[in-house]
Amino acid sequence: MEPLLVFPDPPPADLARLLDLAGHPWKAVDDEKSALNEAPDDGWGGAIIVVGERSEAAWALARAIRKNDVVVEPLLLVIGGNRLDELELRDELYDDFCLDPFHPRELEARLRHVFWRGGTGATPDLVEYGGLVLNLETYQAAIDGAPIDLTYMEYELLKFLAQHPGKVFTRETLLSRVWGYEYYGGARTVDVHIRRLRAKLGEEHANLISTVRSVGYRFGQSRWTA
Repeated sequence: MEPLLVFPDPPPADLARLLDLAGHPWKAVDDEKSALNEAPDDGWGGAIIVVGERSEAAWALARAIRKNDVVVEPLLLVIGGNRLDELELRDELYDDFCLDPFHPRELEARLRHVFWRGGTGATPDLVEYGGLVLNLETYQAAIDGAPIDLTYMEYELLKFLAQHPGKVFTRETLLSRVWGYEYYGGARTVDVHIRRLRAKLGEEHANLISTVRSVGYRFGQSRWTA
């Protein structure tokens, strides 16, 4: 999977965090010269150009890409709403754009779309439910774009539940499926990890994991919920 070219260097922290979470390899460049000199042997997998305070340099890089001085395809712009007038008469310089500040899920959706349309790159293995995103390749997790600091077993438990939304699991089943048949910690272990997961998901999203009385736990909505 070829790395993405990202401008500027360093990129905005929220953009770098999203790319890391989504499993996209990337490298930041400061101008068209560094984009050319630092190009990987197999080429760039695409480009994300932030049109911000250094808008002239951003557009210069976009023009260099379109002239094939720097070979990159496709190209996504991230641009502030106060700069939308800069898009006029420049349609040929980009494949898609996303308004800044962006919602992480919107930007990731646009990346998926533009890469699929361009036939480039491979999407990482993700589990998504509502605002929750789990990257199965990097063991990273985020809720509404904000990283969640999970232990290994917290991640494994959340991953298992999120991969089976709407299904109820007993504590014993969770022990055997997540911890393994040889784990003897008891059902209390599940309760402790559920409580910690809810705390880390935050008050707004804690109800993603619901308690089914006298049975166990369920992630997300039941298929029978109206």
